[in-house]
Amino acid sequence: MAKPGRLGVGIIGAGKVGAVLGAALRAAEHAVVGVSAVSDASRERAETLLPGVPVLDIQDIVERAELVLLAVPDDALGPLVQGLAKLGAWQPGQLVAHTSGRFGVGILHPVRAAGAVPLALHPAMTFTGMSLDLTRLLDCSFGVTADPAMLPIAQALVVEMGAEPVAIAEGDRVLYHAALAHGSNHLVTLVAQASELLREVGVDAPERMLGPLLRASLENALASGESALTGPVARGDAGTVSAHSEALRELDGGSGGDILDAYLAMARATARRAGSRGLLKPEQVQGIHRALEARDADGPLPEEGP
Repeated sequence: MAKPGRLGVGIIGAGKVGAVLGAALRAAEHAVVGVSAVSDASRERAETLLPGVPVLDIQDIVERAELVLLAVPDDALGPLVQGLAKLGAWQPGQLVAHTSGRFGVGILHPVRAAGAVPLALHPAMTFTGMSLDLTRLLDCSFGVTADPAMLPIAQALVVEMGAEPVAIAEGDRVLYHAALAHGSNHLVTLVAQASELLREVGVDAPERMLGPLLRASLENALASGESALTGPVARGDAGTVSAHSEALRELDGGSGGDILDAYLAMARATARRAGSRGLLKPEQVQGIHRALEARDADGPLPEEGP
């Protein structure tokens, strides 16, 4: 016997996010009534994570579903919602949730105009599109936005998927998403750059060298904030910072490559934040900035006199 309040769920977009969240809702005993899948990869993902769920046209899914989950790219969300509105597809009382981090419920105004209920449910997690993501959801938070009266519904859906809902105001969605992108996406870039440098000096398995260091750094940063900062900037060691930037410039053949640019930018930001929090003295911050400015100038530094 089905639990009370179980919904017929339609998944639009069987990408890594849509298929996993659909499987999580199904595990909570909601009935997934249909999924849209265009590419071979999405069809295979739907078959793996949502076995037995029919692959349907988008309009058919909206017609059948009490909860429509829109798991599509940010730029496609607005046109999709508006296009379905022109077709008269949205139904009064229907729940319509999207998984975009950037948008709140404002982008779903055609849904609201049709009498349906707009929700924004963004999982703060990277997805593989495999079943292991279902376990990761148990340690995941969702950025949730909804009208005040509907917020408990949005929160309940997230809890049913095993995650923790965190309310985000409509006007804060872009900044919220920027925070996540800055922390997650740029971390990948930093790891790739560090790995490239280690391979440059002959380290065959940079991931084995970086793994323990980065995991400890992340855990310490999450537990202790900026007081966990270590390294030459935290010590005010301008000579080492200068040597780093010079070596990176030489590696790039005298021009500013992406690794040098990232090192200079992050070293400046680290010094500024360390100074503002009293971790460095003002003269130490100035020393770091002087070292970076010298190595950031066009061309080599002039030779020092005897």
